[in-house]
Amino acid sequence: MDENGSKAKELFNRMVKAGRRTYFITVKEAKNNKKYLTLTESKLVEQNKFDRSSVMIFPEKLGDFASAFAEACQVAA
Repeated sequence: MDENGSKAKELFNRMVKAGRRTYFITVKEAKNNKKYLTLTESKLVEQNKFDRSSVMIFPEKLGDFASAFAEACQVAA
């Protein structure tokens, strides 16, 4: 479900495991046909208990986000 409680159609999903953390990169389409990207981190805090946090990135800022992310990857590499 999205932040408004309605079910969004999932168009893309990739999972990246990193020890006790798992990252999900997901593209969804809302009922109004607008697409958005979510970045979610899920981390194991106790046996069978996970803490999740998500960031939503909307199309009008996706280019800015992608450029900043690419720059950060170059610095981090």
